[in-house]
Amino acid sequence: MEVRLPRLSRVAVCGGTHGNELSGVFLVRELLKTGGEAGAGTSVQAVLSNPRATQLCCRYIDTDLNRCFTRATLDVPAFDTESYEVTRARELDAQLGPKGSPHAYDLICDLHNSTSNMGLCVIGFSDCDWICLHVFRYLQRQMSDIPVRYIHFDLPDKDSFSLDSVGKHGFALEIGPQPHGVVRSNIYTSMKDGVRHVLDWVRLFNSGSVFEGGPVDVFTAVGHLDYPRDCETRQITAAIHPRLQDQDFCLLHPNESVFQTFSGQVLPYEGSEPLYPFFINEGAYYEKGVALYLARKRSVTLPKLRVCKDGRAGDLMSEEKEE
Repeated sequence: MEVRLPRLSRVAVCGGTHGNELSGVFLVRELLKTGGEAGAGTSVQAVLSNPRATQLCCRYIDTDLNRCFTRATLDVPAFDTESYEVTRARELDAQLGPKGSPHAYDLICDLHNSTSNMGLCVIGFSDCDWICLHVFRYLQRQMSDIPVRYIHFDLPDKDSFSLDSVGKHGFALEIGPQPHGVVRSNIYTSMKDGVRHVLDWVRLFNSGSVFEGGPVDVFTAVGHLDYPRDCETRQITAAIHPRLQDQDFCLLHPNESVFQTFSGQVLPYEGSEPLYPFFINEGAYYEKGVALYLARKRSVTLPKLRVCKDGRAGDLMSEEKEE
């Protein structure tokens, strides 16, 4: 099967959605100095998403900005007492969207850091957005010095809460490990290389390059584990087990060690099937009650992809025979 999709004329690269994830902050600042042009008629807009949180080097001011882009949040009339991040989300939606409209940016790449040993991850809310998945495969082939994976969050209501969902296509580019509030040169450089390759792919796509189909591995999140907690105080009573720490995307089998209590007891994984853990011991997720996510790995077959010349998207089952 071949799929043809409209050209990507407007691309946004966003950083500082979480103000203490500094690789994206510094990279966007560099992009703002150099201006944005990817070639092949594509404009690139660099956006510092959460300037107040960035200035204070904190994740957010009032609430997590990257959870503020649902239709329910964006469409509710503004109130004087609402949080800074909700107000900022509506500003970003007006600038880069509106979400779900034909006027939205064609592609949004939102830059994030993780304290977990994640390598470089493309995170999306679709397993059939061929733009995002082809970009992911291109990154895998171009970046041999760091593992590159695709994480799929399958939302029941299909209304994504993240900034990248404002665009017609969008994904988060998450890279770690890097402590929040600091920048590591190797992590920054990998993020910079990743963004360069994303923009290279956009230029190639818009120029008419054909991207062959084929299988890719996708990690689909199926749940998460919280830390063990005291039933009365709700304080955590255990940490990630040393044998699991930093083992993101290594298969976790039932009865293998997951937690070690502060008194020394080892707690096993009680699931019924082997799954892949990721975001293991992510520092920002303590407040969200997430010690790690769990995923199934499966293969998704990408169709051949190229830009359509007349602006109309579609599946062309017999395109090769007709040519």
